[in-house]
Amino acid sequence: MIGLFLSKFDIEGVALLGFGGFTEAFNTLGYAIGAKPASLKNYRDEFDPLFPNPRKGWHKRKLRDYCKVIYDEYNAWEISGFSEFIKSIVYSNYEVELIVEKAMRSKTREGSFAKRLITGQAAEQYFKQIYNQIPFFQGLLLEDTTKLGCGFDFKLRSDSSNNFFGIEVKGLNGLSGNIALTEKEYSVAKYLKQNYFLFVVKNFIEKPTHIYYQNPLESNLKFKKVETQIIQINYSAII
Repeated sequence: MIGLFLSKFDIEGVALLGFGGFTEAFNTLGYAIGAKPASLKNYRDEFDPLFPNPRKGWHKRKLRDYCKVIYDEYNAWEISGFSEFIKSIVYSNYEVELIVEKAMRSKTREGSFAKRLITGQAAEQYFKQIYNQIPFFQGLLLEDTTKLGCGFDFKLRSDSSNNFFGIEVKGLNGLSGNIALTEKEYSVAKYLKQNYFLFVVKNFIEKPTHIYYQNPLESNLKFKKVETQIIQINYSAII
C-alpha cells in the first residue's frame, strides 16, 4: 500500500506526508512499520511502470499477482483519502496520534506525520531492532514502557539482577538538531544517573544511525532550562 501510494502520487505524496524526499520517506516509514526501507523502495519501483512519473521502475518484468490485486483495488483512490489510510496503517495508535497531529497542525512542522514518526515511533522501532547489537546492551531483556509515562521509553535488565537501565529514545531527521527532555525525563535522568541512557536516532533524511549517552546530564550535552508560560482557559457551568 505504501509503495503504491508513493508511486502514484510521487513527490506530491511525499510532501503531503511531510517528508523532504523519498529517502527520508523510505527510512521513516520502513522503521515505523518494522520493514526494511529498501523493501518500500522496491514496492514503489514495482508500481512505477503503471504511472506517468519520471522513473521506469521494474518495467522489464510483469507486475506480481498480489501487487496487481492491490493496484486494482486501490488505484482509483484520491490522494487525501489514500494519505489518511496510510497514516492509519502506520501509526501504532492511529486515533490518538491523529488527534494530536491535527491539534498541533498550526505549529509549523511539529504536528506533521513525518515529524511525529521520526521523533517517536520510527526512532523507537529502530532502537528495538538494533539494541541487542550494541555490546553494552547485549543479552539484556527489553521492556517497552512508552505507554507508562515513567520518564523513559524502554527498560533493559538482566535475569539475574533487579537493576535496570532506563532508555529514552529521541529522533532527528538530520545529522544534528535540538533534543529536548521533558521535566519528568530530566528528573528521572537526574535520579537514575548511570542507569539512564539517552539514545538518539539521527539522519532519517539519508541513512539512520545512532548515538547514545549514559548519564546524559553529566555528559558533554549541555541542557538549557526553557520555561514556557501557558495561559489556561476554563469554561464553567452552573448545575
